[in-house]
Amino acid sequence: MLETKPQRDRLDKPTLVYPFDTPPPTGKVLQVAPGVLWLRMPLPYALNHINLWALDDGDGWAIVDTGVRTPESLAAWREQFANAADKRPVTRVFVTHMHPDHVGLAGWLTRKFGCRLWMTRQEYLNCRVLCADTGREAPEDAMTFFRRAGWSASALEDYRARFGNFGKQIHALPESYRRLIDAESIKIGAHEWRIIIGTGHSPEHACLYCPQLKLLISGDQVLPRISSNVSVHPTEPDADPMRDWLDSLAKVEREVPDDVLVLPSHNECFRGLHARLRYLRDSQLQILDRLRQALAQPKRAVDVFVALFGRAIDDGSAHLLGLATGESIACLNHLVQRGEARVDVDASGVAWYRQVA
Repeated sequence: MLETKPQRDRLDKPTLVYPFDTPPPTGKVLQVAPGVLWLRMPLPYALNHINLWALDDGDGWAIVDTGVRTPESLAAWREQFANAADKRPVTRVFVTHMHPDHVGLAGWLTRKFGCRLWMTRQEYLNCRVLCADTGREAPEDAMTFFRRAGWSASALEDYRARFGNFGKQIHALPESYRRLIDAESIKIGAHEWRIIIGTGHSPEHACLYCPQLKLLISGDQVLPRISSNVSVHPTEPDADPMRDWLDSLAKVEREVPDDVLVLPSHNECFRGLHARLRYLRDSQLQILDRLRQALAQPKRAVDVFVALFGRAIDDGSAHLLGLATGESIACLNHLVQRGEARVDVDASGVAWYRQVA
């Protein structure tokens, strides 16, 4: 979710419909459909909010996504429970994917209400692995990965100092969970919800689609105003998540009709799913075209930020530098695996990419 400056060759954004004037304030809810409530929680990032969803589950409420583990988020949940007109408990917690703003308080909620976590296998297991890094030294493979991308000595040292922070944003996950499987139908209260798995942004991201209510809880798979970050990580340096991302956009367009109300994790609820999916695809293809042109001369991963994002990113923005580098390598790996670029590693261990004529 890297904000970019407008460029002259950017596509015109489609006109989306936003049926709600304002999001619910922290501690309040807004009903978006019968038995479906919109909650909004604070985030301590540049993207300062996440949308969560409560689904009427008969004896209580099923929660979709949880917010990050911070004192502010815990206070917001406590305020939510204190102010709730409906005092039925949480029956289960669904998590779309493993990023801390989505899974951070899943362990707290499931323990508080004695209920089950529902999550895809790859998201659950990858989250457990990353949480286990807390307190470890940064592995040499990770240092090699970012050195290869062209990071400076100061950026590498900052990464070493910050390594292991992922788990600090997540309350300990429960020791067991209920696995979500692609295409399965799950009854939540009076309605059937179908699981649609996407990849690229995260390993096995779950969206929830209800044909009867004409709703799609899209998580980070489809957002109305920003694009999801698609990154390569040090654990799988040769991966091609950009191919997975583009394939997933096509999959959602095939499997979900255009007349749904989309409930995204960030920004506002909207209508116009297919137009947004096509825009995300076409704009990404356009970005890849710009990248091909930029590789007329050899470039490192850190040299193509302007071509990809419309602006430079310096070493002082550590979190932003990590996101930008991961997405830069995702685009470069995609071109390499398509045979449209080649990569050579110099004597210092830095990778240089260039066009294949």
